[in-house]
Amino acid sequence: MSIFVRRLRASAVAAALCLSTAIPGLAMADPMRIAFGDIATVESVHLLAAFERAREKGVDIKITFLKSEDIAAQAVVGGQADIGVGGPYALLQKVKAPIRIFMQLSRLQFYPVVNTEFYKEWKDLDGQEIAVHSRGSGTEAIMQLMADKNDIAYSNISYVPGAEVRTGALLQGNVKATIVDSSGKRILEKEAPGKFAFLPLGEVSATDEALFANTDYLSKNQKDVEILIESILTTWREVQADPKAAAALRDQYKLLPDATPDMIADIQPYFEEAAAVLPLNGGGEDAARDDFDFYTISGALEGKPEELKVEDFWDLTALNAVLEKIGNK
Repeated sequence: MSIFVRRLRASAVAAALCLSTAIPGLAMADPMRIAFGDIATVESVHLLAAFERAREKGVDIKITFLKSEDIAAQAVVGGQADIGVGGPYALLQKVKAPIRIFMQLSRLQFYPVVNTEFYKEWKDLDGQEIAVHSRGSGTEAIMQLMADKNDIAYSNISYVPGAEVRTGALLQGNVKATIVDSSGKRILEKEAPGKFAFLPLGEVSATDEALFANTDYLSKNQKDVEILIESILTTWREVQADPKAAAALRDQYKLLPDATPDMIADIQPYFEEAAAVLPLNGGGEDAARDDFDFYTISGALEGKPEELKVEDFWDLTALNAVLEKIGNK
């Protein structure tokens, strides 16, 4: 059995367990209810560890894993969750939902990839179907941006949540063109060397995942939000300084108990690459400005980037308070 298949099975089991408990988790009102629009994998072990550290400081966190960022955002807008994980820019602008981003978790680090039996370069994707994570996601924004840059148009965009799922679909031949993360890139190179080509992307600086919440929740629960932010930033700085810390944190907090040996072995290599794009200061206004540039070009946001206002999308109150305490890196 291939490494990928073992990982995919473990992830599928985790997803099934998480989704089966989604509704009860969202029904609770008192804890800090976090809606995560993905499954728990080794790529999120540092965030799960940060949640544990916030719990140690007295914040009662309840996490619900949902099948897409769209559903997580809807849960926050509808009041079934307090905090969401994702990138809700399109929702913020088009729906004018009363939510705000309050910290950046990661910057984009993705790899557009094609099956070389069918495609070799960007031009070959003109009139073809591609797969991305979810509607309004960073993966969709990247692929739309590259379509504009290469003067092509896709025939259809399929939404396939989970980089591991898209990686598996490539290996199984169900998808011919998509976008994967660094872990998926390594799997493709190992499992099928030479079969896939990674298309040039150029430099992209924008938010991949962020934390966002209802504005009312942020104002009424600032201290808990500050504890969460501090727990995340101190964890990010620890992992950035020593990527081996991610695996140690997994052991310390007994995270991902169903992870296979192959999945565990992938933790350190993943974070050796991911450490470079971990925002050690939560992003802030600079990240918002970069996002305006990127997401207006890609089409996820409308208008001129210089005319968009940070306060219409972000609430920096809690983040700035934490940075005054722990320093701005």
